[in-house]
Amino acid sequence: MQDGKALQSGTSHFLGQNFAKAFGAQFQNRNGELEYVWATSWGVSTRLLGALIMARSADNGLVLPPNLAPIQVVIVPIFKGEDQLKQISDKLAPVIAELKKLGISVKYDDADTKKPGWKFAEYELKGVPVRLAMGARDMENGTIEVARRDTLTKETKNLDGIASYIKDLLEEIQKNIFQKALDYRKQNIKTVDTYEEFKQEIEKGGFILAHWDGTAETEAKIKEETKATIRCVPFDSYVAGDKEPGKCMVTGKPSKCRVLFARAY
Repeated sequence: MQDGKALQSGTSHFLGQNFAKAFGAQFQNRNGELEYVWATSWGVSTRLLGALIMARSADNGLVLPPNLAPIQVVIVPIFKGEDQLKQISDKLAPVIAELKKLGISVKYDDADTKKPGWKFAEYELKGVPVRLAMGARDMENGTIEVARRDTLTKETKNLDGIASYIKDLLEEIQKNIFQKALDYRKQNIKTVDTYEEFKQEIEKGGFILAHWDGTAETEAKIKEETKATIRCVPFDSYVAGDKEPGKCMVTGKPSKCRVLFARAY
């Protein structure tokens, strides 16, 4: 997460036979005998929503990936009077229809109870990936303002072909948000070889790759002294040598590979 802590989001647990015995869940084995079920638990919980918010958002609101955003595009007409609103709405109707045809969720906010600036701030706060705005001058010029939530940048685009442009833009935003989070994670993974260095680096937050002797006792000692725990044994190689054997930073005993440590919620 942005504060340098780790968040456990999806889990798998080996439950043994405890739950089966509590609920009387049995099966017949090959010998025709009844046995209690050996169970596992695979969980993806609502904390994923917390991760989504915490990993990407800022003080000015949510930053939602287009693939998960309930509203992918919001369109705000800027008008004076009902006649001008009707003209802009007529101009935008084909655009809205084409966006929906492409499978893009669209909200057209033509409410006259809130000013455009208020609407802009509201949808930015809600993390809507793309905001379109059209005023009288845009209508005359055949243009529309396009604002993206991930970079907070705006540009004026021609109305012709705008739907396909928005489709491509949403894909670009999706990739950009993911890459930004991935780069942040990579930048906050440090490799240490000594326990003293580990104690210093853990105060700065982020993940730490270090050798561990594989014992619960050593992990408990590290947790007690630093509040850091092993988050996972990485499948991927993060840095050269992290999959190579070494010596535990605490005990000096042999270690098969480096593991990822962090402080967590």
